[in-house]
Amino acid sequence: MDNIIVVNNSILLNSLTKLRDKNLKSSQFRKEVSNIAKILLFEALRNEETEMRRIQTPFVESDFPSLNEDEYVLVPILRAGLPMMEGCLEILEDAKVGFLAIKRDETTLESKVYYERLPHLEEKTVIILDPMVATAGSITKAIGIIESHNPKKIISLNIVVSKVGAEKLSKFKNVKFYVGSAGEDLNDKGYIVPGIGDAGDRCFNT
Repeated sequence: MDNIIVVNNSILLNSLTKLRDKNLKSSQFRKEVSNIAKILLFEALRNEETEMRRIQTPFVESDFPSLNEDEYVLVPILRAGLPMMEGCLEILEDAKVGFLAIKRDETTLESKVYYERLPHLEEKTVIILDPMVATAGSITKAIGIIESHNPKKIISLNIVVSKVGAEKLSKFKNVKFYVGSAGEDLNDKGYIVPGIGDAGDRCFNT
């Protein structure tokens, strides 16, 4: 599974442990999701190519390496991806944002897209934001939609990925997945165990 990178970071693990606590308040849950998203983003963009940009420092004018933030598009999967988006936008302030709303049928476990609003993706680096990958139905739908727009590259940031989910993600050789935890089990309702519960419900106290 060379395309799945588990980010080994003590701060991330500390935040993830907080998320696992069922008594964590929604406001704190969103904060920890945002914090983990930042750490995953740092790792995902560690070796991105930079371009030289001329700026005026307090003493001289000179060229310095810079990311072209306009070349990045964040795509949170609603609802749970929204706090991840907020964290990533603190780092990539000029990135564009698109939205995909994908809901899993709790009976069939099939994922259905019910809202899509994407900017121009051709030759862009698209970063999918989805905290949980359980059966991988939602993220598979998202990747398919995004690939149809001919992006330059697809990166996915995910907090917890199940064993079943990881096996399915490993087939997307053209996508890099940066995750906080991988290999957890699924229960008979398709939820990750131990996991962090329903991330959307816990983010927004519903």
